Amino acid sequence: MRDYLAHEVRNIVLLGHSGSGKTAVVESMLFYTKAIDRVGKAVDGNSVLDYDSEEVRRGVTVFTTLAPIEWKNCKINFIDTPGYLDYAGEMLSGVSVADNALIVVSAKDGVQTGTERAWKIVTVRKLPTIFFINKMDEENASFEKSYDSLRDSFGKSVIAFEVPIIEGGKVVGSVNILKKKAWYHNDRENAKEVPTAMSSQVDAYYEQIAEAVAMGDDELMEKFFEGEPFTEAEILKGVRIGVRTGEIRPVYCGSAIQLTGIERLMDLISEYFPSYAEQGVTEAKDLNGKVVKLETNEKEAFSARVFKTIVDPFVGRISFVKVMTGVLTTDAQVINVQKDKVEKIAQLFAIKGKHQIGVGKLFTGDIGAIVKLQFTETSDTLATKAKPVIYDKIEFPQPMLSVALWPKSKNDEDKLSTSLQRLAEEDASCRFEKNSETGELILFGVGDQHIDVIISKLKSKYKVEVELTEPKVPYRETIRGTVTVEGKHKKQSGGAGQFGHVFITFEPCDSEEMVFEEKVFGGAVPRQYFPAVEAGLRECMFKGLLAGYKVVGLKAILVDGRYHEVDSKEIAFKSAARLAFKAGFPKARPALMEPIVKVQVTIPEEYTGTVIGDFNKRRGIILGMELLNEKEQMVTAEVPMSEMMRYATELRSFTQGRGSYTQEFDRYEFAPQPIADKVIAAHVKEEEDED
Repeated sequence: MRDYLAHEVRNIVLLGHSGSGKTAVVESMLFYTKAIDRVGKAVDGNSVLDYDSEEVRRGVTVFTTLAPIEWKNCKINFIDTPGYLDYAGEMLSGVSVADNALIVVSAKDGVQTGTERAWKIVTVRKLPTIFFINKMDEENASFEKSYDSLRDSFGKSVIAFEVPIIEGGKVVGSVNILKKKAWYHNDRENAKEVPTAMSSQVDAYYEQIAEAVAMGDDELMEKFFEGEPFTEAEILKGVRIGVRTGEIRPVYCGSAIQLTGIERLMDLISEYFPSYAEQGVTEAKDLNGKVVKLETNEKEAFSARVFKTIVDPFVGRISFVKVMTGVLTTDAQVINVQKDKVEKIAQLFAIKGKHQIGVGKLFTGDIGAIVKLQFTETSDTLATKAKPVIYDKIEFPQPMLSVALWPKSKNDEDKLSTSLQRLAEEDASCRFEKNSETGELILFGVGDQHIDVIISKLKSKYKVEVELTEPKVPYRETIRGTVTVEGKHKKQSGGAGQFGHVFITFEPCDSEEMVFEEKVFGGAVPRQYFPAVEAGLRECMFKGLLAGYKVVGLKAILVDGRYHEVDSKEIAFKSAARLAFKAGFPKARPALMEPIVKVQVTIPEEYTGTVIGDFNKRRGIILGMELLNEKEQMVTAEVPMSEMMRYATELRSFTQGRGSYTQEFDRYEFAPQPIADKVIAAHVKEEEDED
C-alpha cells in the first residue's frame, strides 16, 4: 500500500441498526478489491473484521474496526462500528474520526432504531452521508418501502441514486439514476438501456436529484425553473456540493453478500465524498484553552487524536490515531499534551481488521495505530513540543446500569482491580468504583450486553472470574429524637481492671458526619479520655443498628460520667461510648433515609406519557418537561435510587431503544415506613443467614 496524502483519503464511518449488514458491506468491498480472498461471517469465525472471540460468540459487531481500501487513486478508511446500543462507546469512538458516513439499511426492515440513532449522529456532526439499502436479494426485501421510510423519517434530502430492476419477483439488476443506465447481475460489466417500464420512475427520481442540485446554486435554480436540462458537468458539480452541505443524501441499493451495487457504491464514495484536506482548517486549543486553527495538510505541524485503545497481553498497548495535521513518522518523538509526557513512536501500522500492516509514515487525514505508547490513553492528543495543541475529548455515553462484582477466589481478588483498570483503558464507556459505605466493587455499563462482554473479557483475557449481584442501595440511618443514656464498661480479671462510665446525650443535627461535644463539669471524666469517647462513637457511625448503614445527622454530647484512678483507660471509655450508642440509638426515634437521584430522560415525544406514568409508579416527582426539537422531549424527575437500579434496561424496553437518560445523586430523604420495614427485614435475614 503506497502513501496517501490528505486529499486522497476518505474516512467513512459505517452506521446503522445491528444486523443491517454493515460489516458485510465492508468485507465485500475488501473482497471486490482483492484485499481478501473471501467474504467472512462472524458466526463462522472467518470474518476479517468481526474476529474477536466475543464477536464470534455473539455473531454481531462488538468493537470498532478499521478496513482501508484502495480504489481509484483514493484510500478509503472504512470504520466499521457496532449497531447495538450497548456498544455505543465503540461506535462514538469511530464517529469521532470520521469525515463522512455510510448508513446501512436492511431492505426487509427499513428505518429502525439504529437507523434513527445514526441519522441523529450525522445530523449533529454534519457528516456528508450516503444510505445503502442492503440485502436486496433476501425474501420480503422491498426497496420502495425502505426508501419511503427513509424519506418519511429524514426528509427530502434523502434521494435515490440507484434503484433495483425486479423481474418475476426477484432483483435481477439495478438502474443508476444519474447515468440513466441499467446493469444486470448476469452481465455486470456492460451497461444497458433502462427498461421501458421503469423510464417514468427513473425520470421522477432524476427530477428529485435535479431539484436538489438547483437548490444549492442560484444560476442552476433559475435554469431548473425555466425547464432547461442540466449538463452532466452541472449535475456532478451540484451533487458534490449537495452531499457536502447535507442537502443531498444519496441512496444506493444492492446486496453485500452477492456483491451487487458494491462497485458503484465505491465509485460514489470516491467521487462525491469530501477528503479530509477539503476542510482546509481544523480547530484545537492551545495550553491556555484558546482556540487555534490548524491547516489540514502535510505542511502543518504534526498533531493527532487517539480515538481507541487496545491492551494486548502480548503486544501491550495499541493506540489507534487519526493524524489531524502534519506527518507522523516512525522513530519520531512526540508530546502527549494532556499528560505532558514524551512518547517515542516505535512502530506504525495500518489496520485491516485483525491484520496489522507496517508503515513508515502516516500523513494528514490518515488513520493507523501506534504500539507501546507508555502514557497515552483514549481521547489524548499527540503533538510536537514546538506546537502543543489539544483536541476536544470524545464524549462517551454515561454508563448507568450497575452490578456488584465479587471475586470467586483469592487469586481472582488479587487480579481483579488491575484487570478492570486495563479494561477501562480499552472501554471509556464503562467505569468501576469501590463504594465505601456498602463495601461493594461496582461496575457500571451501558446495558446488560455491555456488562456481559466486560465480564466475559475478564475471564478470557485476564483469567479472572467474578459473581454478580445487584448493588446495595446506600441507605443512611439517623435519629429524629433526643435522648440521654449511660454507657458503663467494667472489667475485672485478676490484675489491673478496666473502668469507664459515661452519660451521653444524642440529638439530631444537620451535619453528615457526627458532631461531638463535651459538657462535663467538675472533672467527672478527665479530659484525656474525651478523644477515646469520640473515637468509640465514630466507629459506631459506620454501621447503624437499624439495617447496618452509615449513621448521619447525629450530635453526641458527653455530659457526665465517672472514672477510676487505677482501672480507667482509653479502651474502657471507648467501650463505654459504644455501649451508650447501642442503648441510646433505638430510643432516639431512629429512621432510615433513602438516596434521591435527579433523572433526565430524553425520548421521542410519543413516549412522554409512558415515561411520566412509569415515574409515578416509581415514587418519582416530575420536575419539568422540555421540548428539545421537533421530535424529542426531555423529562426531568426526582426518583428514589432504589427504584432506578434496572432503569437502563427497562427504559430501552418500553421505548424500543429510543430513550436515553442520565442520573446524578441529589439528596437523602426519609424513607416511607413500608420501604424502611422491608430494608430492615432484609438486613435481619442477612444477619441470620451469616450466623
